[in-house]
Amino acid sequence: MKHWTYASAMAACLSAVMALPQAASAQDLAITGARVIAAPDAAPIDNGAVLVRDGRIAAVGTRAEVRVPEGVPVIDGSGGTLVAGFWNSHVHFLTPETRTPATTPADVLEDALQQMLTRWGFTTVFDIGSFDGVAAGLRTRIAAGDVRGPDILSVGLPYFPENGTPYYVAELFESLGVRSAEVADVPAAKARAARELADGADGVKLFAGAIVGGPVDVLPMRVDIATALVEQAHAVGKPAFAHPTNREGLEVSLASGVDVLAHSAPQAGAWDAALVQRLRAADMALIPTLALFDVEMRREGAPEAAIDRVVGQAVQQVEALHSAGGEILFGTDIGYMHEADTTREIALLAQAGLDWRAILTSLTTAPATRFGQADRKGRIAPGLQADLVLLEGDPTTDVAAYSSVRQTFRAGVVLYGKL
Repeated sequence: MKHWTYASAMAACLSAVMALPQAASAQDLAITGARVIAAPDAAPIDNGAVLVRDGRIAAVGTRAEVRVPEGVPVIDGSGGTLVAGFWNSHVHFLTPETRTPATTPADVLEDALQQMLTRWGFTTVFDIGSFDGVAAGLRTRIAAGDVRGPDILSVGLPYFPENGTPYYVAELFESLGVRSAEVADVPAAKARAARELADGADGVKLFAGAIVGGPVDVLPMRVDIATALVEQAHAVGKPAFAHPTNREGLEVSLASGVDVLAHSAPQAGAWDAALVQRLRAADMALIPTLALFDVEMRREGAPEAAIDRVVGQAVQQVEALHSAGGEILFGTDIGYMHEADTTREIALLAQAGLDWRAILTSLTTAPATRFGQADRKGRIAPGLQADLVLLEGDPTTDVAAYSSVRQTFRAGVVLYGKL
């Protein structure tokens, strides 16, 4: 597995963030009485307790083992399950509220982040396509304590093939006067990637197969350009995402050394053992976004049989990769897709053969490790950041519980629910 070497740089950046005013708002607290699942491979702790001090986990164990100091607020987790904070590895800040972070009123912006993300347990997100300065603006508001929200990683503006701006964003780009995201040749691709990575981008996202419509339908990115983009990211220890769309886009992704497929690719057809073996050999992770195909096709009025066929194809791809030991990362495409509820995505992952441990892995330890933050996120363990989700039910008996969130905490701060 590729464990990114930029973890030390991220740690320095996050240490600076923690020194800003929001860090002072983190308070000591304890959550007691919940069933605690400290990690996907850990045995659940019944009647557990977690103590948080200065935004970090101070202790975890049974209620009898963890001493809660006098005066520390205690949250009753009875009847619920406590897990590590969730990652959403595929989001976009394209909604009117989130794409203007500098001017959106704090309450409006916080509500938008809550409805999109923190309401569903997400404490860390990877924005894999938004406009210039948006992610940085959001991070500034969150770090200043003006707005409660998740930790944000971002690739900034994605990379499209020449003449390959996807039809579904072309009008938005034009209406907002956003600069072109197309790259025409290797020098231009390298120069832009080098500049944006140096300016703080946490990776690159390329459209290996861009849906342009018309007679072309899907335009693949040139392999030499895709390779140049991936190499620029890897040179500074950062990941490359790809939007594959079809089989040709998958081949571009494989040839260029991409790390993460941003979607399943129903247009590519069933993934056979040979293709899965190649994906595994490349250590390529997959963000399924299964509900996206269901929701978008229903919005467009597609026949039920067509929806079942496309979603079934995507589910088969996830099942094939997962059963072969491939890495699955949870992501919803929220910000492009408007349906924030994670219930359908979790149900489809279960249909693809992921049990409660595998789904929790996709939400916690897999992205934390893949993106270089396993030393501070992804588990409930002493010393780690107190990113926590208190669920209403028990996912070990019903994975739907992952969508039923009572409270969400990032670094000990309540992002959703009442303290």
